[in-house]
Amino acid sequence: MTAPRPGPTGPRPGPPPQRWTGENGQDDAHPAVEAAVRAIANAATLGPADQIAQYEAAYQTLRETLATIDQA
Repeated sequence: MTAPRPGPTGPRPGPPPQRWTGENGQDDAHPAVEAAVRAIANAATLGPADQIAQYEAAYQTLRETLATIDQA
């Protein structure tokens, strides 16, 4: 019989911050960033190992997105 996996230590991440609509109510959302934020929020319901994978994927998406913005 295997021992149960220990739960995460420390607080769980809270909900993502409210969405910023930009200057004068303009929507400046970027689809890749929105998807990464949703993935991070959804990771709270996963097990610790799966959370890490989700956070790493979101981090990579954000790095790539920022790199493309910097090149523009």
